Amino acid sequence: MRIRAAIAVPAASAAAAALLLTAPQSQAATGHDRSVRCAERSLSVRAKAAAGDPTVLRVDVTNRGARACVVDRVPTVTFGDLDGAALPVPEGGAGSYRLAAGGTAHADVRTIADPADPEARRTDSVTVAASAAHWGRSFTAAQLGTGRQVLVWEPVTTWWQPSAAAADRAVGLR
Repeated sequence: MRIRAAIAVPAASAAAAALLLTAPQSQAATGHDRSVRCAERSLSVRAKAAAGDPTVLRVDVTNRGARACVVDRVPTVTFGDLDGAALPVPEGGAGSYRLAAGGTAHADVRTIADPADPEARRTDSVTVAASAAHWGRSFTAAQLGTGRQVLVWEPVTTWWQPSAAAADRAVGLR
């Protein structure tokens, strides 16, 4: 359902006023917080299987906006219609990761430790989001380069890293 602009503007103004009234005084005085969440539309998300290892996906997010913003410290990675998401390595991951304007962050996702594991599940797609509040972008197994399906069992993901090499080290590839 679409909301007309004439209705949305007063609602947005009321919401902004409510936020200013509930913000700490240091933020209310300036009217903004320095750690602004990235809008999903200002981000581009990419994912691809690691060369020679279809059990590892390399994902990245780029801030296409004009200002720095923050995403969750750990990407949200889900697998088709399977329950759950990849768990962060190391554990935890609550918090945020700052993306400069034009900046890119990288993470690696290990979908399965042993492709011969008899408990492996299979899915046709993987969805990656920079923040849990975002819808994310879905990639088919073919787009990822994993063949017809992605094997999944106890998947893990690194925190966002400043480089692909750092993400590789965090998941144990280098």
